[in-house]
Amino acid sequence: MEVLKGSSTTKSTTHAPPLHTLEFSRLKFFNRVFATVYTCAILALLYHHALTLLNSTTLSSFFITLSLLISDIVLAFMWVATQSCRLNPIHRKEFPENLKRVVKESDFPELDVFICTADPYKEPPMGVVNTALSVLAYDYPTEKISVYVSDDGGSQLTLFAFMEAAKFASHWLPFCRKNNIVERNPEAYFVSNNSWSSEAEKIKTMYHSMKIKVENVVKRGKVGDEYIIGEEEQKAFNKWKDSFTRQDHPTVIQVLLQNSKDKDIIGHLMPNLIYVCRQKSRTSPHHFKAGALNVLLRVSATMTNAPIILTLDCDMYSNDPSTPLRALCYLFNPQDQSKYGFIQFPQIFNGINKNDIYACEFKRLFQINPVGFDGLNGGNYVGTGCFFSRRAFFGGPSKLVSPEIPELGPYNVVDKPIQSQPIMELAYKVAGCNYENHTKWGYEMGVRYGSLVEDSFTSYRLHCEGWKSIFCNPKRPAFLGDAPNTLIDMLNQHKRWAIGLFEVVFSKFSPLTFGIRSMGLSMSLAYANLGCWAIWSIPVTIYAFLPQLALINGISIFPKVSEPWFLFYVFLFLGAYVQDFQDFILFGGTVERWWNDQRIWMIKGLTCYLFGFMEFFLKFLGISTHGFNVTSKVIDDEQHKRYEQGMYEFGVPSPMFVPLVTAAIINLLSFFWGLEEVFRGSKLEGLFVQMFITGFVVVNSWPIYEAIVLRSDKGKIPIRTTLISIFLAWGLVAAASLTLRS
Repeated sequence: MEVLKGSSTTKSTTHAPPLHTLEFSRLKFFNRVFATVYTCAILALLYHHALTLLNSTTLSSFFITLSLLISDIVLAFMWVATQSCRLNPIHRKEFPENLKRVVKESDFPELDVFICTADPYKEPPMGVVNTALSVLAYDYPTEKISVYVSDDGGSQLTLFAFMEAAKFASHWLPFCRKNNIVERNPEAYFVSNNSWSSEAEKIKTMYHSMKIKVENVVKRGKVGDEYIIGEEEQKAFNKWKDSFTRQDHPTVIQVLLQNSKDKDIIGHLMPNLIYVCRQKSRTSPHHFKAGALNVLLRVSATMTNAPIILTLDCDMYSNDPSTPLRALCYLFNPQDQSKYGFIQFPQIFNGINKNDIYACEFKRLFQINPVGFDGLNGGNYVGTGCFFSRRAFFGGPSKLVSPEIPELGPYNVVDKPIQSQPIMELAYKVAGCNYENHTKWGYEMGVRYGSLVEDSFTSYRLHCEGWKSIFCNPKRPAFLGDAPNTLIDMLNQHKRWAIGLFEVVFSKFSPLTFGIRSMGLSMSLAYANLGCWAIWSIPVTIYAFLPQLALINGISIFPKVSEPWFLFYVFLFLGAYVQDFQDFILFGGTVERWWNDQRIWMIKGLTCYLFGFMEFFLKFLGISTHGFNVTSKVIDDEQHKRYEQGMYEFGVPSPMFVPLVTAAIINLLSFFWGLEEVFRGSKLEGLFVQMFITGFVVVNSWPIYEAIVLRSDKGKIPIRTTLISIFLAWGLVAAASLTLRS
């Protein structure tokens, strides 16, 4: 196995310790051989479909064969696109302990941290506060850290929470340094530790006092006068007038901690902590999270303009205080700075139940595929846990795109205090809702507009511009976050992702055209695999209904067991599943979690991918659809109990559940009809593949049958959804009987 090393040139000697290494995966050769053989089998199957189509003698046989051909072409394309992530997977390792032997701590670059939140009720302020405290306490020079919190909900509740957090930080940061605490999210620390010193008990009491105060304010929905202490706080909260609404409000920028004057309880200077609520107007587009990040880019440029930027979701807290040092192992080298645009850490989630029934670990998206991306041009940006070079937001490595004013440029040096009048005036100006008009923001620089998934689209554009990236996956997770704990939240999140990714595929920046010209075939196929999630709905829907309806009508649509073509189906099915299982297990998964991952893939094909596919084309045709929704981070006690017991949550009425329940009903009817035919003496040989597919779907549909018949809790499938699905199932069976037998 080839091992490559890299180290910084600063303080370099002939024996400078390595800062990072990489290893090529041992599976690389096997993956390429298997891909060659599997591709030949796919081509043979498509050839068989084409011959059958040409020899069709009836309209129904032509329709069936054409549907299977389309379905298998989609499956083949998605499989081929996935293989680009298996061609050259690599694994990296960093040595942050060597960094201070290579470069002085005083030479570390400044770090700006961006944390985005949008709704104090779906994203509780205490969760956001814990995320901010975990990065304020990094093992990094405090005078070089600046944390910017974007409150896109414009809530005084969030500002109040951070005012309290700033006071608590003066105790929490020195406590972490003194005791070498690794878990620097206070909530996680106090939950996971049971043995306390008197000092720890004192800090815990302070934390719970703050938590109670903040949660009481959130429950009341406003900050009472009894909580406002001092003229500065009163002045800040006076901005929330009756005309101040979520969609229409002025800019609010509040410096809560300033590293040039604010000190902790032992006299050390604190990091900067800045609250930013950008101006919004109903008449001006705000571009959701992408717009919020661009405001932070500009505001931070006026105040600190650090060369390194870390972006975090509000619920994705730091789990390792040495994480910035790991990023510096790549970014500090001047030679690497000229080519590496960002360092992506995986999203790892806590709070997932034992067998991960909703596949919210997203192992393939956040751990398996990025290793393959990294072997091409680098891992893709997933919206959080990513260290950027500020320079990467301003054009490609060889072409700087200058902003409209020099103060926003990546190399501008800020030489005034962040609360000085000129700095604050400029910060308010660049946070205005109309500031981006007639500028290049969101199109040629900054986080890119044009997709609901601004993270993937931005990394795609940066890679097209020539930037490379790194996927950094240390043994101890660098960040931990909260995954959706209800089925409907997970499906809504994936529907939004599917639509946003599809927007890129059908834009002028499509990875299948623009991407191939800019990055080459392999990297473009990797992005196309992400972008085309919505088309999974085509084969999943066809295979969930067509073989079953044909079976009910006694029509065989697959080769008999005795025919050679049957072996191709066996090889293609087992080959795909075994390879996927291998990847999942090698990355620390379990058999139970893998099975649930496959089940959820089928569920998504009939729900969020199907509805995302339809919603995209409605939007494409100019028909209005729903806008962006924040995924809730709140779950009630009953839902949480059912989730921990491994029970699926269907209690929220949703049209997405209708095709899912309909498919479950039709497959159950089809399976029992097939069994009855076998008992009557019909030959199973011609219907074996259909019986297998139907049985496979029935087994995976057990949670649906349970939620229809056996459960009486609030998580069961609503009666209305069941009745509509029964009616649709009856209609489909009747229509198939008339059509397929004609």
